[in-house]
Amino acid sequence: MKENSKNQSVLRSWVIIGLLLVLIFAKGFFAFAVVGDLGQPGWDYGTVADVPASSPFGEYELLPHPQHIRGDKGQ
Repeated sequence: MKENSKNQSVLRSWVIIGLLLVLIFAKGFFAFAVVGDLGQPGWDYGTVADVPASSPFGEYELLPHPQHIRGDKGQ
């Protein structure tokens, strides 16, 4: 009698694993089908200047020491 319940337990475990795999694949297929590749976007921002030195906020006063510590000799 115990061996029969062991086989049922193993079968139940494999069925649960199989159902979880089906759920994962179904979710992945759903995401692929819904999101998918829609091609090029319809909007265009044009050319954006992306050079740090061209921004007025990107230019800083040079500090006298290589560790960028302000003051006389790191004070």
